[in-house]
Amino acid sequence: MTTYLNADLHCHSVVSDGTLTPEALAARAAGNGVELWALTDHDEVGGQHRAAAAARENGMRYLTGTEISVTFANETVHIVGLGFDPDDAAMTQGLYDTRGGRGKRAQEMAEGLAKVGITGAYEGALKFVGNPELISRTHFARFLVESGVCKDTYEVFRKYLTEGKPGYVPHRWASLKSAVQWITEAKGIAVIAHPGRYKFTANEEYALFLEFQAHGGRAIEVVTGSHTPAEYVEYADKAIEFGFAGSRGSDFHSPDESHMDLGKLPLLPGKLTPVWELLEHRIQ
Repeated sequence: MTTYLNADLHCHSVVSDGTLTPEALAARAAGNGVELWALTDHDEVGGQHRAAAAARENGMRYLTGTEISVTFANETVHIVGLGFDPDDAAMTQGLYDTRGGRGKRAQEMAEGLAKVGITGAYEGALKFVGNPELISRTHFARFLVESGVCKDTYEVFRKYLTEGKPGYVPHRWASLKSAVQWITEAKGIAVIAHPGRYKFTANEEYALFLEFQAHGGRAIEVVTGSHTPAEYVEYADKAIEFGFAGSRGSDFHSPDESHMDLGKLPLLPGKLTPVWELLEHRIQ
């Protein structure tokens, strides 16, 4: 396989904070020309067998996936796992433990919103949740749009759900070491998701890449929905500098909310080793 492959290795279903089922996502991906697909729900592998079956039905090849929330330098960083055994016991337990803090955090978010006059936010957010263990800021954002408080989810995050705003509650996630270890010990490859999104200084980003590499991480997302064309170039160069493979994924959540549709990204720059070349033996 080459870089000239329409691979989409980052998206979300109703199992975490997407709005489509794994089956509907598979059909949409195939309809958009995706050849190699991965479903990467947040801190969850519950949709993997459904996604793999749906990929087969739609004529796509499939890699297992998840997106693990980790805390690094007091920031939340996302690590995508690809090609792992979805039934691996240590990984399943680790993800369960990582999800565990979300319920309490959600209650505290609702309390913060109530203090500025937005009542019933927890119950309202739950209406949008496919998996109550994975209630997140995105579900609160959908409730605030539905109830007319904001015109879209971007406005909600800006006004209510980022640091310093009424509904923001930090959460300590898994460690970087644990996340990479779960993925690699389950025979997968760890990937830093959308590195351009984190508010790191150059030194902090360098430290993230070094520590990730030291724990066994082997790839970064280069072409992804939240990166600009300039960041495609920047992170392709950084991948080469560190010896990382490159990954590609839309980070699609919903037809109504996402910047980028499944399968519609530019191709991975040809100078990179695609992460799927490292995972050929794990592709279904």
